[in-house]
Amino acid sequence: MLSISFGVFLFVLFFRPFPMFINDADNRLLIVAGLSGIIFLLMIVTRITLPWLVPRYITPHAESELPPVAASLTLLVLSSVAFAFYLHYVAMMPVSFVTIIRIVLLCAASVAALRVTDVMLRMRLEQQHLLKEKKHMQVQLERYEDDFLNKIIELPSDNLSENLTVAVADVVFVRSADNYVEVVFRDGEQHTKKLLRNTLKNVGVQLQPYSNFLRCHRTSIVNCHYMEKLVRQQNNYYLTLKNNSETLPVSRQYLMSVRESL
Repeated sequence: MLSISFGVFLFVLFFRPFPMFINDADNRLLIVAGLSGIIFLLMIVTRITLPWLVPRYITPHAESELPPVAASLTLLVLSSVAFAFYLHYVAMMPVSFVTIIRIVLLCAASVAALRVTDVMLRMRLEQQHLLKEKKHMQVQLERYEDDFLNKIIELPSDNLSENLTVAVADVVFVRSADNYVEVVFRDGEQHTKKLLRNTLKNVGVQLQPYSNFLRCHRTSIVNCHYMEKLVRQQNNYYLTLKNNSETLPVSRQYLMSVRESL
């Protein structure tokens, strides 16, 4: 509000939209300062005093723009009338129709500047609120993923002594190998393989609750966290893995889902 008032002061001082018949420079400065003081006081009244006196201005309904519009119109009418009386009775200036038009335009510019500032401030506050919500959701999601992926699962084998117990996050990929499935999992800094006498379908059912596992081929299921990039060789697609020299085939049936997960 101070900035807008100072802008009114500079505009009237340098562009002289009103013909003031005052030879004394000091008196002219006082008159111009009075105009900026009027707009400042009226902004205080419409933005602070009225909301305090009228409760409906304090918490306007989000779906209704009536209170801000009403405040802007009130400020426009009050400032225009106050400027006209001030110029006529204090500055001793004849107020013509052209002068009234200039007064209304100057006051409308002040009201528009204040309204734009309100909208920018509201958008900034909404952005900060959304960023806080996003950060909170990211923290919750990370906490959920940590709790979820750190779960231990047991992949069974027909030979019970060969069952594999491993953390969900450590499973790199699973692929079929005749009557067995080959499970590649992270063991410390290395990737280890283990053959289980089972079917890929049964293992896939166990991994289905975990969203980080993706079928890339009828013979392979891969952990999305270990996918590196998709490579095309002639008409075939292969998936390279992080910290692993092996590649997994990608069939056209699952090509789109693999691309979306990369």
